[in-house]
Amino acid sequence: MELFSVPWWSALLAIILIDLVLAGDNAIVIALAARNLPPEHQQKAIIWGTVGAIVVRSAMTVGVVWLLKIPGLMLIGGLGLLWIAYKLIADTSEDEHEGGGATTFWGAMKTIIVADALMGVDNVLGVAGAANGDFTLVVIGLLISIPIVVLGSKLVLRLVEKWPVIIHLGAAVLAFTAAQMVINEKLLDPIFDGGEMINNLARAATYILAIVGVLGLGWWTTKRQGTQTTDTQSI
Repeated sequence: MELFSVPWWSALLAIILIDLVLAGDNAIVIALAARNLPPEHQQKAIIWGTVGAIVVRSAMTVGVVWLLKIPGLMLIGGLGLLWIAYKLIADTSEDEHEGGGATTFWGAMKTIIVADALMGVDNVLGVAGAANGDFTLVVIGLLISIPIVVLGSKLVLRLVEKWPVIIHLGAAVLAFTAAQMVINEKLLDPIFDGGEMINNLARAATYILAIVGVLGLGWWTTKRQGTQTTDTQSI
């Protein structure tokens, strides 16, 4: 991908949106991890936790970029990203944000690093897919994600609360990225690679099915959960 070309800037915007949408849960967990520390240790825990998070996420990002070059894993990664996009809309559970924070500096830092490692998989996979093998974009996405995750919790939450459509827009971007990963899978070149009408239809159908499927299934699941909640309350 040519540096500073239109596709490059489009991929960068997609990466920024992915970082913004997926950073919320990570930022909440990090905030909870340090909330019980004395004020003089909170900032210290966040700073050193950030350093650890950068190392962990860098290793994960490089690993994902390398793994996605293995035949078949672009397809697996794309399907996994579709699930992440669906869960972004459908998962309304608040249980994952409950629980106490650590009471020691090392306990908080450990929680921050582990949380970023476990919860950063979706972000790393989304960024790697949107970058489409461009390591410069991968690095930029990594650099953008760290301050958003560690320091931007309030901003992320306010943006999502003010404009809930950001969540659906982010899910659509993830679905588009997932479809792109599937289409770029070398094992599926006989289906997608070519200028014939059947190849063009296959590519278009994959994009449409991914985006409409994720948004539609997410909407249906959310509506069903709301109906079940209403029925339970009425009983």
